Amino acid sequence: MTDLDATSGTGPAAGTSGVSTGTSGAAAGTSGAAEPTTDPAARLFSRSIVISGTRCLLAYIVFPWVLPLLGVARGVGPFIGIVIGLVAIGFNIASIRRFWVSGHRWRYVITALNVSVIVLLTILLWIDVRELI
Repeated sequence: MTDLDATSGTGPAAGTSGVSTGTSGAAAGTSGAAEPTTDPAARLFSRSIVISGTRCLLAYIVFPWVLPLLGVARGVGPFIGIVIGLVAIGFNIASIRRFWVSGHRWRYVITALNVSVIVLLTILLWIDVRELI
């Protein structure tokens, strides 16, 4: 409904002056900066992506480069990679389920993204297991 509709006497805003309050659907007093989401499905998706990113950071930067330079943690990379990879896959699966249960409008896109991350994490898990054998 537009402000012009409000002056015609139809709709929920009947009887209003037709003057816009300037909020246009946004919370009054907001600066336009991105605010944290309260959508549980979006929060779970963000958490699963952060965990997957952390796993990659550890697997490709910290364990193979930083820790060996310091003489620490030789050979522990695959063990930690497996644990973090399994946790990340769990969060990605939970994210998919949450988006589908909520009927979120982005569930198809998020499912494709999560499945892609799960495939990559599965490949990394396979590599970690091969390193241990």
